[in-house]
Amino acid sequence: MAKRGRPSTFDREEALQRAMELFWARGYEGVTLEDLQVAMGGITPPSLYHAFGSKERLFLKAADLYLATIGDPTLRALEEGKTAREAVEAMLRLTAESFSAPGKPHGCLLVLGATNCAPSNKGPQDYLRAIRQRAPEVIEQRLKRAVAEGDLPPELDTAAVAAFYATVIHGLGVRAGDGASREALLSAVDGAMAAWDVLATTANTDPRSATRPATVTATGPRRG
Repeated sequence: MAKRGRPSTFDREEALQRAMELFWARGYEGVTLEDLQVAMGGITPPSLYHAFGSKERLFLKAADLYLATIGDPTLRALEEGKTAREAVEAMLRLTAESFSAPGKPHGCLLVLGATNCAPSNKGPQDYLRAIRQRAPEVIEQRLKRAVAEGDLPPELDTAAVAAFYATVIHGLGVRAGDGASREALLSAVDGAMAAWDVLATTANTDPRSATRPATVTATGPRRG
């Protein structure tokens, strides 16, 4: 009698890679068990559950793999840049390139993989949200290091700058998923970096005060 279960040629890492790309292309709710079976080389449902536990656990592992592979070069660029500006720009450019790589799904699995899901799929949605919420924290850590090294002014509102560039990253993921070209994404990066000199030199004060025109009164200059 033929044995049931995983075939002898089953490659768990290759199967996970294929599942990751399928989830990346279609999102958690857009992928069925049958889709996974085909993408993962004809794996049977019992073998899939034996190897990964469930569709949800498989998705979480796929998200971790995406973060460790697709996301890792951008994180290293952020850490290794000689200056904060070089680090942030390298991170954004690599992000735009990874979101528009030929032969790969466009967009970002972490941004688009599980958004506004049904209540029964809250687990994957919350998992990706938690990962996304770490983005500004990671960027701020790099900015704080730059402040400590004297690369950025000590009064800089590092949280605000980090939030801005994290928003740019997530926006690139959405735009790429909607079909924006690599050139369009890189142009957006150019625009984001054009704001650096203003953002990186703004003290931790109300930014609106820097844009209000000065008026002259009988007692001297006054902000309008």
